[in-house]
Amino acid sequence: MTSRHNEEISSDSEPDSPAVEKKVRVPEDEEIEETAQEKKLRLAKLYLEQLREEEEEKAEQEDFEKDLIAGRLQEDVLEQRGKLQRFVAKDYQPPDIADIRLLRGHQLPVTCLVISPDDKQVFSAAKDCSIIKWEVESGKKLHTIAGGRKGTEDRHVGHTAHILCMAISSDGKYLATGDRNKLIMIWEAVPCKHLYTFTGHRDAVSGLSFRKGTHQLYSASHDRSIKVWNVDENAYVETLFGHQDVITGLDSLSRERCVTTGGRDRTVRVWKIAEESQLVFNGHEGSIDCIQLINEEHMVTGADDGSIAVWSVGKKKPLVTVKQAHGCHGDGGLEQPYWISSVAALQNSDTVASGSNNSKVQLWKCGEGFRNLQPLFSIPLTGFVNSLKFSNSGNFLVAGVGQEHRLGRWWRIKEAKNGLYIIPLKKQNSEQDITRSK
Repeated sequence: MTSRHNEEISSDSEPDSPAVEKKVRVPEDEEIEETAQEKKLRLAKLYLEQLREEEEEKAEQEDFEKDLIAGRLQEDVLEQRGKLQRFVAKDYQPPDIADIRLLRGHQLPVTCLVISPDDKQVFSAAKDCSIIKWEVESGKKLHTIAGGRKGTEDRHVGHTAHILCMAISSDGKYLATGDRNKLIMIWEAVPCKHLYTFTGHRDAVSGLSFRKGTHQLYSASHDRSIKVWNVDENAYVETLFGHQDVITGLDSLSRERCVTTGGRDRTVRVWKIAEESQLVFNGHEGSIDCIQLINEEHMVTGADDGSIAVWSVGKKKPLVTVKQAHGCHGDGGLEQPYWISSVAALQNSDTVASGSNNSKVQLWKCGEGFRNLQPLFSIPLTGFVNSLKFSNSGNFLVAGVGQEHRLGRWWRIKEAKNGLYIIPLKKQNSEQDITRSK
């Protein structure tokens, strides 16, 4: 009985088991309903959390952009004040001679050159009155504007006298070229199409520069004057006087001012266009033949006394002068320094370069506060280095070379090749930079 009863109990419990199952299922059903509500709640919380995260990310991005803009603005402010200085000279190493490329196309000495703002093209001009547009990467000629014979000015589109200077606008739109025939020609840089010819100078045009960020053009001449032009309007603006000898070089950046060298008057001048005033600087002992702004406050010059000088626009004397920067030539007792025929500066940095006719281009590091110049290394190049330009990236240097000096025919170096040299500038890798900075 007991066992049967037990069995019955056991069997009685069987029909209860569905009820038990029901009991189990009900809370399960309730749990599912709660999960659905919880799910809604969880999704709502998740959505709100995502919104909050997105808002935070957006705020972070805005802060980052603000910092970036502030950084850029700070750089712009530093650049305007002439205080932005990138210390890159220490990274440069001498290039492999095999990597230096010679581009040949001019029949006579190259006198001047400019690099396009994107570093992809170089424009060069020479005593053969021609202009050539080159592709940097391939070294190919993209366009040639042939020079014309004297007396064909009326029918020839281009120059018929030695081209002495050229400039390109900071947006790469306009190219300006100046010649011994007192003419300034304005070209559309991309198609090399002639737009206008500016007349007004009474002697050779020896310097040209576009004000950075504008189409305002400054020109300098052997007639001792500076002229200001508005290229967009094809218009003359004004003339400035002051130099006592032929002007040999001119440069400008974004301020409404330009800097010039006055040859044998031995002065460097800063022209404040808006104020119609000028600052006069003295320092070299010979004819000052070339000038380049390093930044808005500092500039480098070269002279035929063989010296290179770095100046601040706030001081009337050079901050530093290196005499016999390219050595001397001649027999004992009659030694003469090699003339400095060109200078270049990597904008807003501590790196400058100089060219002469002593078979080398010299790179220099500007010390703290631009108060000293230390030689970095020299690059062998035969001939007169008449023009030097750093690429905007600082990855290469272009030298315009000729058998003769750009301003005259005092000597001739027969073994020199008239052409452009593309000099790659090697930098030490970033790991070494990081190691050094530690």
